[in-house]
Amino acid sequence: MKAFPLLFLPLLCINGVEPKKDVSTDLRVMSFNVRLGVAKDGPNAWDLRKDLVVETVKRFDPDLLGTQETWPFQAAFLKKGLPGHAYYGVGRQVDPTTGEQCGLMYRKDRFEQLEKGTFWLSKTPSKPGSKSWDSSLPRIASWVRLRDKRDRGRELVFINTHFDHRGRQAREEAAKIIRRRVTELGSEARVVVTGDFNAAEGSAPYRALLAPDGSAAVLLDSYRTAHPKRREGEGTFSAWNGRRSGGRIDWVLHTSHYRIISASIDRSNDSGRYPSDHYPVTAVLKPR
Repeated sequence: MKAFPLLFLPLLCINGVEPKKDVSTDLRVMSFNVRLGVAKDGPNAWDLRKDLVVETVKRFDPDLLGTQETWPFQAAFLKKGLPGHAYYGVGRQVDPTTGEQCGLMYRKDRFEQLEKGTFWLSKTPSKPGSKSWDSSLPRIASWVRLRDKRDRGRELVFINTHFDHRGRQAREEAAKIIRRRVTELGSEARVVVTGDFNAAEGSAPYRALLAPDGSAAVLLDSYRTAHPKRREGEGTFSAWNGRRSGGRIDWVLHTSHYRIISASIDRSNDSGRYPSDHYPVTAVLKPR
């Protein structure tokens, strides 16, 4: 695993690669908590829904896909089902070959991977398996630096994360860590962040990441930009039954180098069977 500080070298724009005129530069992004496959979910067990997960992804056809709660055997199935995408992910425990990953998938024919890495959302980000504050489990953010061959060869950093489901302080501190890391990339950095943040719009982690208090925003909320008026039924936790109440806790965030074309919460299902206990969320972005 490459040392995470490499992520924070200044990004360079490389103009030697021109996009094909007949290929869109729009960036299709999906964040999808696929629900850990080791859970005893009865009729919603992984083997009974894994094909639906892949079908759901294929229907949106993302350029970038961030998955959460992804165990190695789930990652293997996704890689097999989505052969046009490369995969990077490591486990969050001391042994990074085991346990949940924050997986990143990106289209092989569009992107060239330049670097990759993982840091822990703790006081010691380079220490595998570390946790701090009131976090119930180790939590991570994984990232890849990519060259976008459709966007004049310009680079972007794609980050995927999953905040703690219990620790309120841990979530806020995790948001501060990611915001700081994005800021350290510099103002020219093109960044996309996906994740299950286990926090709703307006929460302390949301404010820490997006700074809606009037200070300079590093990251933008794709869904709220596309849908400025808040409405009932924007929850992203399906609970397997089509639930729409609750918070919008799954987000696609991006820097201002992209403008939003569309964003949605994908509530598609197969006759009442949902692919996960979270809805995938999507965004289509246009490079500026």
